[in-house]
Amino acid sequence: MATISLVENVGTDASGTPAHVLPQPRTVEDTGLGFLFLTELSCKILFLRGRTSLLDLSSHVKLPVSVLEIVLDFMRAEHLCELVSRGDSSASTFFQLSDTGRARASDYLRRCQYAGPAPVSLDAYATQIQRQSIRKLRYTREIMAAGFEGIVMQENVLDQLGAAMNSGRAIIIYGPAGSGKTYIAEHLTSLLSDVVAIPYAILVDNEIIQMFDPHVHQLMPQAVAPSTNLARKPGADARWLVCKRPVVITGGELTMETLDLDFDDGTRYYQASPHVKANSGLFVVDDLGRQKVSPQELMNRWIVPLDRGRDYLTLHTGYKFQIPFDVIVVFSSNQDPATMTDEAFLRRLGYKIHIGPLNEEQYRRVFKQVCAELAIPFSDTALDYLLQQHHYKENRPLLACYPRDLLGQIRDLAIYESRPPALTTETLGWAWSNYFTPDQRANLRASGTEQ
Repeated sequence: MATISLVENVGTDASGTPAHVLPQPRTVEDTGLGFLFLTELSCKILFLRGRTSLLDLSSHVKLPVSVLEIVLDFMRAEHLCELVSRGDSSASTFFQLSDTGRARASDYLRRCQYAGPAPVSLDAYATQIQRQSIRKLRYTREIMAAGFEGIVMQENVLDQLGAAMNSGRAIIIYGPAGSGKTYIAEHLTSLLSDVVAIPYAILVDNEIIQMFDPHVHQLMPQAVAPSTNLARKPGADARWLVCKRPVVITGGELTMETLDLDFDDGTRYYQASPHVKANSGLFVVDDLGRQKVSPQELMNRWIVPLDRGRDYLTLHTGYKFQIPFDVIVVFSSNQDPATMTDEAFLRRLGYKIHIGPLNEEQYRRVFKQVCAELAIPFSDTALDYLLQQHHYKENRPLLACYPRDLLGQIRDLAIYESRPPALTTETLGWAWSNYFTPDQRANLRASGTEQ
């Protein structure tokens, strides 16, 4: 597949700094965090790490020495920590908690065990999401063609997808099972080639919500030149990680509870919900209609976020807050959208894209591609047999899934028999009989329609 060339980021500020690079805080006020919160976090880290150098503490908490020196001076004045040794540099200057500090840290840890990088404020997070909004990206016909190079699909579908991505609105891709809906929806992720900034965590009403998830956020440290964020020279704010635009794919496991914050009673802090982790990227809901929650309930949950670009979440304390909803939601379903929800939500599904069976020429192209991928010599005679004696005779539509499923069985048989795979009428007939039950084949012949 060709490499897609999009802009490296969604813009720069007046100084030319890319949108994914945030300036390093120089003072406590610059962090957007309260002084007492930073004291509490520093206490917990020193409690868990023991004797720690100023440089190591800075590296752990992702704040510059200039900020931590102010916090540590306060902690020393309050007899919470002690200066163990002072060297010529922050690497040789060591601190440890006092007895009072250890007792205080134990109380802090009982309240919340988070002792990782300093969070960012909710306001800072909302501002950054706006700076790097996925709705600012633009896709041309050339970009879409490069992104879907080698994928067999109707040209009008590619045009619909390109326009839909430019709209920033929700998309539903629907059609019969096996038509390639999920593959197309997931392949949209290849279009997200630029980078964004993701915080380790955010602070809301003095509660920690962990945002960075290594299973969702792919680090791209090479996108930013090495900074001096731990020294006294200006650099990038290390509380933000440079990542590819995130993609979250969920399916039948999605529930209403999944869309809420996940509070851990043991650690006493939160994990962000999947659609929040997907901010600045894509959120794909596969197999809509197979979730435990009904499509109507699920879509009602998202009417406000899709309409206004913001969501509302609630902490376990009862505190309710607003958070950006900057995602392109892509639904994939075997059902017609009109049967799943009402007109109010259908209006918010900006693009309804139908994926149906392939025509014969497209089916041949897919078949040849899979043969090449599985190292099975292609045979026109064998494929003509499959089309005439099975697909057309049994009224089985030419769905995109069949070549891979059938040829995979031929490969499996060849491995079992310790021989090279061969595409023949016999092997295709054998694979077809395995793939479809006798009742399926009989019903299709009798009805003349797809089951």
